[in-house]
Amino acid sequence: MDALWLVLLLVVPALLLTSTTFVFYFKKCFYVGYMMILGIVAMPLCILKSGGRDIENMSMIAKLVRHVKYFLGLRFEVSGWEHLQTEGPYVIISNHQSSLDVLGMMEVLPDRCSMIAKKELIYAGTVGLVSWLGGIVFINRKKTDDAKSVMAGAAKTMQDEKIRLWVFPEGTRNQKGDLLPFKKGAFHLAVQAQAPIIPIVFSSYRSFYLPKEKEFKSGSITLRILPKIDTKGLTTDDVATLTDQAYEIMRSAYLELSGPAPMSNGPSRH
Repeated sequence: MDALWLVLLLVVPALLLTSTTFVFYFKKCFYVGYMMILGIVAMPLCILKSGGRDIENMSMIAKLVRHVKYFLGLRFEVSGWEHLQTEGPYVIISNHQSSLDVLGMMEVLPDRCSMIAKKELIYAGTVGLVSWLGGIVFINRKKTDDAKSVMAGAAKTMQDEKIRLWVFPEGTRNQKGDLLPFKKGAFHLAVQAQAPIIPIVFSSYRSFYLPKEKEFKSGSITLRILPKIDTKGLTTDDVATLTDQAYEIMRSAYLELSGPAPMSNGPSRH
C-alpha cells in the first residue's frame, strides 16, 4: 500500500505537468467529486438554516461553492453589477456552455434567486439533493404540457413570493462559438409574471476549455450583466418578439466578448 501511494505521488504530478489529456480528466473528476462533497456539507446546513427546501438556502450554497474556481485555475471578471440591483422578482437569462456555468452563477447570484433546471439534475447524487433544497424548479423537457404547467406555477410563485429565477434559454449546453436559438419558456415565464428580464452573458470558454480536444487549462471568464428588458404590459402575443430581442442583444454581447463565431458552426435563426 505504501508503495502504491509513493507511485501515485510521483506519477500524478508528472502527468499533470506533461499530459493535457490527464489534466482534463483530473480536473473534470475533481470538479464532480468535490461538488458532491460540498453537497454532503451543504445538506445539513440547509436543513439547519431553513428546515428543508427553501430558496433562502441558495445564498448559503453560493457562498459555499465560490472558492471552487481557484482549484480549477479559473477567474471571473464581472461588469454591470448595477443591473442586478433591481427590486422585486425578475428572470435572469444566460448562455449555457458547460457545467462550469454553475461557478459563474454562484459569483453573481442575487438574493432570493434560484433556477429552472431539467428534472434529471435531481438524480445527480448529493448535488441533486442540494439543488432541491435550494428551491430549484425542475421541469420535464420531454413533456411540453408538464413543462408549461410548471412554468405557470413558477410565474405565480415569483409574483407571490417576490423571487428571481435563472433560466438557460438555449435549453442545452453549447460550445459551438455562437448562441443557439432561444426557446420561449423563459419569456413566457417573464410575461406571465410581468417581471423584467436581466440578460447575463458568459464569454466563450474555448480559450481554456475544449472537451473534444481534451484540454482544460487555467483561464478567465467575463460575465457581462446587461440592462433589464421590461415586460410590463406584454402578453403571450409579444413572446416571439421578446425572444428575438433578447437573443440579438445577448448574441451581440457574446460576440463582442468572445470574438466572431467559427463560420462552420454558426447556428441558423430559421
